[in-house]
Amino acid sequence: MQKYFLVCCLLIASGGAFSQNRQLFERQLFIQQDDTLRCRILSPINFNDKKKYPLIIFMHGSGERGNDNEAQLTWGADLFLDSANRVKFPAFVVFPQCPKDSSWSLTQRNQNRDSKDSLGFVFGTEGAARQPLRLLMNFIDTLIKAGRVDPAHVYVGGLSMGGFGTYEILWRRPDLFAAAFPICGGGSVNGAKNYAKQLPIWIFHGSEDPAVPVANSRLMYSVLQKEKAKVKYTEYPGVGHDSWKNAFAEPELLPWLFSQKKK
Repeated sequence: MQKYFLVCCLLIASGGAFSQNRQLFERQLFIQQDDTLRCRILSPINFNDKKKYPLIIFMHGSGERGNDNEAQLTWGADLFLDSANRVKFPAFVVFPQCPKDSSWSLTQRNQNRDSKDSLGFVFGTEGAARQPLRLLMNFIDTLIKAGRVDPAHVYVGGLSMGGFGTYEILWRRPDLFAAAFPICGGGSVNGAKNYAKQLPIWIFHGSEDPAVPVANSRLMYSVLQKEKAKVKYTEYPGVGHDSWKNAFAEPELLPWLFSQKKK
């Protein structure tokens, strides 16, 4: 029998609720057998142990990989630390960290990038998930089983490498999520069929992205439309790879996200 060791203080709300101090994201470890997933967790403001709360999972990009359990908060953490957002949208927010030598997905770079329309990546849908994503999926299951998370309101998003990871976790576990928001990522066309009709998705990308061609998001938007998905697409003209800055500034992102409920 698999043994889980969860270091997660879900029964205690974070102090200093109206501070934008990133230390409010508590350092936690999820240990499964000999593997460890480092993560930071923000608890709901005014935590009530008689309630169940939404859960947001956010996967960082390749530049924030490591084992310091800190770098993954570089982008996006401040959105969830905003005092008004914490009051209006109380939730558990989890920022896991991927090790330096790994990735959230099976995606591999394709050197054939002769045109702007080239995807620049190859997306695998065969084989087991990479260790970080496998641990993350098990961690989500464990958090739900702990009884403090509302399973009808579990959301996932990510930027760049985390955007790829978002699409992959969706086709691997579409049953887990109520909505998703991949930013400047890309995914498997074949995998999209697994989740297209399961949950709404809001895709973001910059039109001049030199690292992950915008063709990736345009393709996923087109494919999901054909699959009759509830999908939105926002493309930022003239914006490069850091389109997450624009996405996090979208006033409707959190209202849209928290309005979604799993079927």
